[in-house]
Amino acid sequence: MTPPGPPPPDGPDPDPEDLVVPVALPGDSDVEASLRPRSLGEFVGQQKVREQLDLVLTGAKLRGTPPDHVLLAGPPGLGKTSLSMIIAAELGAALRLTSGPALERAGDLAAILSNLVEGDVLFIDEIHRIARPAEEMLYLAMEDFRIDVMVGKGPGATSIPLDIAPFTLVGATTRSGQLTGPLRDRFGFTAHMEFYSADELTTVIRRSATILGVDLRADGATEIARRSRGTPRIANRLLRRVRDYAQVRANGAITRQVARDALAVYDVDELGLDRLDRSVLTALCRSFGGGPVGLTTLAIAVGEEPTTVEEVCEPFLVRVGMLARTQRGRVATPAAWEHLGLAQLREDSIAAEATLFDGLAP
Repeated sequence: MTPPGPPPPDGPDPDPEDLVVPVALPGDSDVEASLRPRSLGEFVGQQKVREQLDLVLTGAKLRGTPPDHVLLAGPPGLGKTSLSMIIAAELGAALRLTSGPALERAGDLAAILSNLVEGDVLFIDEIHRIARPAEEMLYLAMEDFRIDVMVGKGPGATSIPLDIAPFTLVGATTRSGQLTGPLRDRFGFTAHMEFYSADELTTVIRRSATILGVDLRADGATEIARRSRGTPRIANRLLRRVRDYAQVRANGAITRQVARDALAVYDVDELGLDRLDRSVLTALCRSFGGGPVGLTTLAIAVGEEPTTVEEVCEPFLVRVGMLARTQRGRVATPAAWEHLGLAQLREDSIAAEATLFDGLAP
């Protein structure tokens, strides 16, 4: 590989160790970290993605070349980082990990790319947040395994081509719509991650319980799974909290009743709504009559930032059909009133409005 060229003109040459983290695949170092699956065979759910990815990786190994660049798109907690580790493990390659916000300059990316070894897997989390200069440098690196380093400024500036080792880029994004067209088109394979079913989450929880050495009964696993919002990360987090409750206040075994009691302590209800979710719905129904109400006003009512309400609460509330976004603002659906036990209040409010309009009629 050609040695790195001179540092870019926009600052000192960044230390790659500050930008990229070599990642050891899950092993025997930490039991809790080993909850991540180690192979496609251990990965639960995402059946279509696993089949497609297996073809991509197997074909590359048969050809003896790095596979095409992979884009993993989907909501947080569905296994994008785990899949990146699996890709590296299946290829027998080293995994280098960084994130889009860390790549603020083209020089940051150049420092990372110039230190890659042939066959390495570079994982960029939240790739839609990468700075534009770094993104433009990434285009050439992804297509031709080459970067151009600018030396000097003004009319005397020169471009020095630098060959880099063939590598596989794995990008993860929770907002694929924010990716630019040129960047999205350079990925040879795009995987769209879907939310998990209750049965798939039950399998995830049982596997995690076995690794953690938790006495988990079948009905306890089902109870945790149906409150996990279709997300393995949440399922594993709830399992750990229920384990704490079972060890401290029960006999250590997680049954359905123990899971219910534990999740009640942690403010997770039957549908997986937490305290903030219910606060948003309660404010929307009680304070604003079900809406419509603006996002900022709703956020002030619950004492949170608008971005927190919009990005943390609303996606799940919309998905379970309890909140609707309209041009006039947020609106609570009949399911929200029913879930909060306010259905009668809603009917009384509708009846009162009907009586008022009847009285105003000529």
